[in-house]
Amino acid sequence: MCGMTFEVDTPHGRMMATMLAGIAQFERDMLSERVRSGLAAARARGRKLGRQVGYRPKSDRLAPKVLALIPESRGYRWIARDLSLSKNAVAAIVGRARMETAPDIETAE
Repeated sequence: MCGMTFEVDTPHGRMMATMLAGIAQFERDMLSERVRSGLAAARARGRKLGRQVGYRPKSDRLAPKVLALIPESRGYRWIARDLSLSKNAVAAIVGRARMETAPDIETAE
């Protein structure tokens, strides 16, 4: 084993382990603080954080067909198999369609 070694069975070894653990925790806290301040600065600059909206050519192309099969009481798995999509893609298409047609709760007040 390379590097510094010490025995934790002795008082000196336990003190050294405690000191190193404290320094490691301090560095971890400082790293978290720097990340939080960086994110706050990015928000203040108007930067949009989080995952970016992706481009879904196949899902967008097949969305009308998926939405046409939903009222026929077809299951998501059946629709996915029929259109060569994944079940999760079908669920995402239906979810996006429901979000677009749902009344906006904030404007209802």
